[in-house]
Amino acid sequence: MMRLVFLTVTAMALAACGEKPQTAAGVKSDAPAFEGTSNAYNAPGWKAGDKTAWEQQLKTRAQAGQNEYNRVK
Repeated sequence: MMRLVFLTVTAMALAACGEKPQTAAGVKSDAPAFEGTSNAYNAPGWKAGDKTAWEQQLKTRAQAGQNEYNRVK
């Protein structure tokens, strides 16, 4: 009985050593956020690479859509 418990614990300990590292494969995070993406889900009126328009869009979104004091009146 003790041998079975020992083998089970040993097998569980060795199984934990075999876990593969989790990395963000294919994600390029060295580009600034305002450089944008090449998909069709960008906000209307915003052009990729326009830092001023990006900051204005974030400011508008924070005030209009995420500020509960402005939404509830």
